Amino acid sequence: MKPDDIATAITQALTQGGAQWLVSTIVAFLPVLWTMALILHLGRPYIIRTLRRCGLRLGADIWWMSYILLRDALLVMTFALSWIFFQPNIVINSALPITGSLAALCILLALAVKLSRRVDDDINAYRLATAFLIVGATLYYLPQVFAVEAASQTYLAGFGQAFTSNTNPGIALVLMWISLAGVVAIAGWMFVRTWISASRTMTQPVESKQPHPTLPTRESLPGVTP
Repeated sequence: MKPDDIATAITQALTQGGAQWLVSTIVAFLPVLWTMALILHLGRPYIIRTLRRCGLRLGADIWWMSYILLRDALLVMTFALSWIFFQPNIVINSALPITGSLAALCILLALAVKLSRRVDDDINAYRLATAFLIVGATLYYLPQVFAVEAASQTYLAGFGQAFTSNTNPGIALVLMWISLAGVVAIAGWMFVRTWISASRTMTQPVESKQPHPTLPTRESLPGVTP
């Protein structure tokens, strides 16, 4: 072999190995993000009780804003890292949870509820977002723990083969495309809603600055004598 061929082979091996390592790391780290997101979301009553004991208004505001930013940032980060479940080559060639794409769709639904409704003030909206998060976490935890991470357990071989993406690529691709269609639909709805809301917000200051027409008085009307 020529030196150029050897260098090319080494480069390709490092690239493929690095890509596989990155995918495996993301898949293994996503349960941590899911757990932290659920803890922060379900810990809302504890945060509210703590705020009620806080006598300093500024400290309470800082505590609440920090909680909101961290909670929603974790949801966005979890969905962003879950985008690997919407790449067909990775889904077919890597050992991923077969319902990972559905879990990503559920977390996007929770984010859509948070965007469209006041989750922290509306108990029904909070319950709906909680339901989406619990369903999404379940769809990720079960195949990840009992299929992907339990490949060495012979008594779970049937479950692992059915719920791992590279051993059941047909079902994995069908679920991926269905979830991707749902993501596109929800993202489009969120974009349209945000655009309408921004346009409405921008037009309100313009309308408030325009002078209101005043009715003419009797003295200003031509041809009218008292």
